[in-house]
Order: sequence, then structure tokens, then C-alpha cells
Amino acid sequence: MNSYGSFPGARPRRLRTTPAMRRMVAETRLHPADLILPAFVREGITEPVPIQAMPGVVQHTRDTLRKAAAEALEAGVSGIMLFGVPEDAKKDAAGTAGTDPDGILQLAIRDVKAEVGDELVIMSDLCLDEYTDHGHCGVLDADGRVDNDATLERYAEMAQVQADAGVHVVGPSGMMDGQVGVVRDALDTIGKEDVSILAYTAKYSSAFYGPFREAVGSSLRGDRKTYQQDPANLRESLRELALDLEEGADMVMVKPAGPYLDVLAKVAESVDVPVAAYQISGEYAMVEAAAEKGWIDRDRAILETLTGIRRAGAQMILTYWATEVAQNLGSARH
Repeated sequence: MNSYGSFPGARPRRLRTTPAMRRMVAETRLHPADLILPAFVREGITEPVPIQAMPGVVQHTRDTLRKAAAEALEAGVSGIMLFGVPEDAKKDAAGTAGTDPDGILQLAIRDVKAEVGDELVIMSDLCLDEYTDHGHCGVLDADGRVDNDATLERYAEMAQVQADAGVHVVGPSGMMDGQVGVVRDALDTIGKEDVSILAYTAKYSSAFYGPFREAVGSSLRGDRKTYQQDPANLRESLRELALDLEEGADMVMVKPAGPYLDVLAKVAESVDVPVAAYQISGEYAMVEAAAEKGWIDRDRAILETLTGIRRAGAQMILTYWATEVAQNLGSARH
């Protein structure tokens, strides 16, 4: 008589026998609506500029950004996160191009809004690093350190011009103390209560941001360890989470995704708001580079990394593969 609580009666492999069986019992599913496309738009170019460290990703012109947004919408992607890349001559110590109503990011928001309306969730990076000549996420004090409270004043202005341009969601990403509350107040003050805040709750000081520096033409001098989070810490993320929620965050995010799945899982089990994760440039570049060498199966590796992020608790994933994966997922269902 076989025992059905253990081998040989219990055989988990029975549920792995065929593709149809594996699909039926899958615990985690990726859907195009889970995906958000990060996109870069660069001022003063007439053709897209390839990002060497991120094969397949470009700095868009305003026209090609509109096409990318339309393509993402058609594929079923839920949102697009926009990053502006101003001309170098427009960078200054205060990042004033970031609050210019006619700055490149604000123009891009208007362009995408004109292209897709409310059918695609338009999100914008709310940070100064792309616009400062020193490359930091805030304004500096007399000793060259990032001045938290002076930076918050700039973030409030950024939130207002981005909202005026028509954005649906702002993403304050600079890891300044109090940034979510200041941004919420700034939006509400001008009657933009409907604009949501995606809080970069746990943004770690990571080695995997390398290719992103090229993507946004970073002028960074030094590092960001005094404001981005120490990779060694988990409890600190939960403190940041509590503060962001208290200040009015509508959604929260962990960045990077892959090296911080434990943090993501802890955050996801702790909150009742949507949780996002950002699969960043270095995560993308590693897969693409290994695949180019023939060392891994590119398509399987992409799906495996995204499924792992989803399994850890992310309801939304920012990934540079968003449109491609959404297209593939859509075709697989037909």
C-alpha cells in the first residue's frame, strides 16, 4: 500500500509533465499590464542615440518617444516612466532646466500625453541629477554636500511643472528625507490632487546603475552614498517605507530589483498599497552581454528575471524589456 504523504505515493513531478500542465499550475504569471517602460528623451538631437552599455535602448528624440509610447500602449504595457536629458549647456548647480516649463522632460510629458492621452499611465522622474552640472540629486551646500531641505524646495517646483504638463504619476527618486510629503503638499496646493506619487522608498546605492549614467548623460562627481541606501541594510528600508506611507505615498518601489528580492518581499508583505520594482540598467546589461556571448538563452533569462521579481511581490515592474516582453506575452496567448 503506497503512502500518499511521501514517496512513492507523492510525486510532485506529475504536475510538471507537459507544458499545458505546467501552465495550469503556475503560481506566478506575468502579464503585459504588470510592466512599465522607462524611456529617455534627449534635447537637441534629430535621430535616436543608441546607449552603448544598454544594447537595444536609445535616447529618444521627441518624435521617436511618441512612437515608443504608442508601441508600448499597443503591446499592453501599463505605463511609461520618462527621463529627460537636457543639453549640457543648460545644466547648472540648481538644475533649473528641471523646473523650466519648457524643459525637455516637461515637453516630453506633453508629447506623450498628446499621443496616448490617458490610455497609458505617464510617469516622470522627479529628480535633479539629470539637470545639475555636478550630477547629484539635489543642490549642494557651501561644503559640497547635498542640502536635503534646500533640495526639497526644488522638488516641490519640479512636481508642479510636471503636473502642469499633464503627468499622471511623479516618481521622486532622490532619497531626500521628507520628499514624499513635500511633493504631496506641492501638488495639492495647485489643485493636482489626482496626480499620484510613486515613492522610490528603498533606492540603494548600487553598482548596477553604471549604464544608466550613460543613458542620462550624467555629470556625477563623487558618489551618492550619503543619501541612497546602504546595500547592507533591510530594516532601514522598512523605516523608509513607514515614513513614505505616512507622508502620502500612493505606491512604493524597491530599486534595484534583482539583488534586493528579499527587501521587495518584505515590503510587499508589509503594505496595502501597490508595490513596484525597477529592474535597472545593470541588470539589463548583464543579461544582454551574456546573451551576446552565447552564454545564456536571452529570452528565457529575461522571463526568468521578471518572473522572480513578480514572485517576490512586485505588482509592477519597470524594465527596459517592457514592450518586447509584452508583445511576446500577448502573442503567446493567441
